[in-house]
Amino acid sequence: MEDFFVELPNRGTNDVYPLLHDLRTPVNHIIGYAEIILEDLEEKSPEDKIIPDLTKICETVKRWLILVERYTSAPPSSTHFEITEPEESNRGNFEPDSPAWLLAGLESDHIKATNAGHILVVDDDPQNREILGRRLRQQGHLVDSVVSGEAALDWMSKFTPDLVLLDMLMPGITGREVLIKIKSTKQLAEVPVIVVSALDDQAEIARCIGLGAEDYLSTPFNPAVLRARINTCLEKRRFREAEIQHLTRLEEEKQKSERLLLNILPEAVANRLKAGEKVIADLFPQVTVIFADLVDFTELASSKDPETVVGLLNLVFSRLDMLAQKHGLEKIKTIGDAYMAAAGLPVPRPDHAESIARFAIDLFTEIGSIQEMVEGPINLRVGIDSGPVIAGIIGRNKFSYDLWGDTVNIASRMESNGLAGKIQVSENTWNILKDKFTFTERGEIEIKGKGSMRSWILEP
Repeated sequence: MEDFFVELPNRGTNDVYPLLHDLRTPVNHIIGYAEIILEDLEEKSPEDKIIPDLTKICETVKRWLILVERYTSAPPSSTHFEITEPEESNRGNFEPDSPAWLLAGLESDHIKATNAGHILVVDDDPQNREILGRRLRQQGHLVDSVVSGEAALDWMSKFTPDLVLLDMLMPGITGREVLIKIKSTKQLAEVPVIVVSALDDQAEIARCIGLGAEDYLSTPFNPAVLRARINTCLEKRRFREAEIQHLTRLEEEKQKSERLLLNILPEAVANRLKAGEKVIADLFPQVTVIFADLVDFTELASSKDPETVVGLLNLVFSRLDMLAQKHGLEKIKTIGDAYMAAAGLPVPRPDHAESIARFAIDLFTEIGSIQEMVEGPINLRVGIDSGPVIAGIIGRNKFSYDLWGDTVNIASRMESNGLAGKIQVSENTWNILKDKFTFTERGEIEIKGKGSMRSWILEP
C-alpha cells in the first residue's frame, strides 16, 4: 500500500463535533463491513489472499481517524498530515492509552457472549444499525433497532430491554436527552446504557457517564471490546435483577411477618414492640370486656369427628372476628369454645360500652345465620362488664396480648352465670348504657369471689 497524505482545511472554532461526526460515520461503515467480511473469511477461507489487504485497509483508515481526532482536539503545527504504512514490527502495537489501542487491527476475538440479552440499538444511520445488529445477533442476542430518540422512547414505553446501545448525534431528540429520560423513568432506570458514538470527546464522555451511562464507546470499535462491555453490562444487569428479586422477597417476608404479628397483637402495641420496648403494660381506666361462649358445645363436639369440630369453631370465630372488626373492637383471644374481646384499648374511646353492646346484639343475628348451615343446635351465652383493666404483652417466643383485673373476672362470671341466648351485663355496664338500650333486670346473682351482684339482660 502506497503512502499518501491529506491536506485538512484550517479549522475554525465552530462545528468541530459535526465535522468529526460526518467524517467518521462513512468511514465506520467501511471498517464495519470490512471487519464482518474478514471474520467470515477467517472462519471459512483463512488462506484467502484478500485478508492481508483488508486488514491493511482497516488499520490505515483507523490511523487516519486518529489523526483527525488529534487535529480536532489540539492545535496542530501544520495542517499537512502524512499517513504511512507502519513497519511490520509495529503494526497493531499502539500505546495502551491512545484511542488506537481500542481500534487496532482484527485480532482473533475470543470473548464470547456469556449473557445473551434483549438489546435495543438506537441510531439514525441504517448502516450502523445493520452492522451492530448483525454482530449482536451472531453473538446470540435478541436485537431491536430504532431510527430516532422519539422512536426509542416509544418502544421503551411498551418493552423493557436488557441493554440500550445509544447514538448521541441524532435528529430530533438527541441521545443525551434519551439517556436522561431513561434514567429518570422508574421502570427503565436500571437498564444499562452504552453510548456508541462517532464522537470521541472526553468532556462528552464524562457528561454521559455523569448522566448514568454505563459505558461509552467511540466508533469504529474493536468488536472484542464491544462484546466484553456488553457481557459485563448484561452480567451486572442480571446481578441487579437478582438483587431486586431478593430484596422483594425480603420485603414480602417482612410484610408477612408484620401481618402475622398484627394477627396476635393490636397495631399500636405491635409498633411499640418493633420500636424496641421491652416491657409493654398499660392501665386503661375505662374499658368494656365481653365474653361469648358456645352453649353445650362440649356435648356437640363429642358426637362429631375432629375435622367437623374444628371446622365449626373456625366458622363461628371467623364470623365473630369480622363483626369485631366492623365494630372496632380488639379481639383478645379464644379460650376453648369461648370468645373474648374488648373496647377502649389499646386506643381509648368514649363509646366503649356502646360498641360492645351493639356487637353483642349482632352476635345472635350471626349465630342465627350459621345455625342454618350446620346440624345440631348452636347458641351463645354472653357476659359484659365495664371498668379499669391492665393490658400488656406476655411471653418471650410466642407473644400474647392479654388483660387482667376485676373487670375481666366479672365479665367472665357474667357469662358463666348467664342464660343461654341472653346478654348479661354488670351494674357498671348498665349504668353507662341504661339511657341508650333496653334492659331487663335479672336481680342479684352469686359471683365467685365477689358475692352477690346485680345484673341486667340486654334486650336486642
